[in-house]
Amino acid sequence: MGRRHRRSDRGTRRTAVIAVAVMALASLFGAVALAGPDTRDQLGLGPAAASLPPVPMPQLRPLTPTAPVPTTAGITQALEEQLGSPALGDVTGVVMDSSAPRGVAPLWERDGAQAMVPGSTTKLLTAAAVLLSEDPSQRIVTKVVPGPTPDSVVLVGGGDPSLTALPAGQQGLYPEPARIDELAEKVKQAVGRPISTVYTDTSLWTGPETSPGWGASDIADGYIAPMSPLMLDGGRTAPQEQDGPRSSDPAQAAGQALADELGASDVRSGRAAPDAPTLGSVFSPPLASLVEYMLTASDNVTAEALARQVAVSRDGEASFEGASRSVTEALVQAGYDVTGVSLHDGSGLSRDNRVTARLLGSVLASAAAQSDSPTDVQYLRPILTGLPVAGGGGTLADRFTGGPSVAGRGAVRAKTGTLSGASSLAGVVTDVDGRLLVFALLSNGTSPADARPALDEIAASLSRCGCRG
Repeated sequence: MGRRHRRSDRGTRRTAVIAVAVMALASLFGAVALAGPDTRDQLGLGPAAASLPPVPMPQLRPLTPTAPVPTTAGITQALEEQLGSPALGDVTGVVMDSSAPRGVAPLWERDGAQAMVPGSTTKLLTAAAVLLSEDPSQRIVTKVVPGPTPDSVVLVGGGDPSLTALPAGQQGLYPEPARIDELAEKVKQAVGRPISTVYTDTSLWTGPETSPGWGASDIADGYIAPMSPLMLDGGRTAPQEQDGPRSSDPAQAAGQALADELGASDVRSGRAAPDAPTLGSVFSPPLASLVEYMLTASDNVTAEALARQVAVSRDGEASFEGASRSVTEALVQAGYDVTGVSLHDGSGLSRDNRVTARLLGSVLASAAAQSDSPTDVQYLRPILTGLPVAGGGGTLADRFTGGPSVAGRGAVRAKTGTLSGASSLAGVVTDVDGRLLVFALLSNGTSPADARPALDEIAASLSRCGCRG
């Protein structure tokens, strides 16, 4: 991605992001399959060979820089039959060449400027906004400061959804999570006396804890938690269950976990004194890692936390409204056309969101684009590394596994989106000539059970054609 995407008030990003870019390319174009015992027998290697470790067999070739570019007519011909399926309802979409300069018209487009209910593909916009607004290697801080009395402390929420009460050695869903037991040890060493009361400070975020566009059962069903800058494992009461039960008061649960570690008997809400010294602090995974996890697992809480992070970094109001406004502003400042776009949360759970296929495609094209120079850092690369793999991982693990769509297995990486009556799929696909294409498809008005297989077939069609007819 070019330098034109930088925020003018941000310094040079750290070299850690370059490593992310390298990993992204490796994961996109270095996939292999392992030859099992049946294959060895067919090759006549015999029983002795069966005891040897599996042999990597290349399945996806590196991209060819000179691979031919599909034509509009070719893509239209390849997709015409699938796009006529009644399962898709009202469908819009774009297909772009990942190597095309910014501003070049899509290779193919169907009502790409029409705003649609996007579902979780909204997370692509949240991911782009946080990577454009912050250093991707930055970590979110949760800290403890002195309380109003000598025997009290204040746990200050910084917006880290990964904070966990699991002990060292036990892993929840988040990579490299911040840990309550580590924080408690630092506080004990700093204070050196018994603590009886833990106060919880959630003042970093403002406004309601839920979005008006969310469903009434979304929290009960485990899709989201009441949004607080202080929570454990994304508000989960079962830290290893992606869509498991959620706490009705995440901040209280976090405060109680710290109190248990410190031997305190009381947990209350409160606010830290201005400029209070830090007794101890722990740090989230890097923002780039949170972005990857958010996209792979389609984690709603992480998406909302990252949207608030954008608002905080841009000195905006850290509420649903303020975060949505800040995400939109970050995209505008980076040069994206947000005409028709209306955001009401960062996760896509809100049915009030409206997004265009053209904007989703543009963001993905930037993430997949080549550097303007060898020293230019690819700020949006973590979006690619976070995309689920068709038939392989994340929210696409159980899709592209049969029928016509199986051709896209391993060749398609895409973010999914599903709400009642709304389905979307947006990502990258390698065609038979080795050209990396970007696509974004939005379907409204039909059941996801019908629309999702139809969207998968469209993406698979792009993977098995050169589309130059």
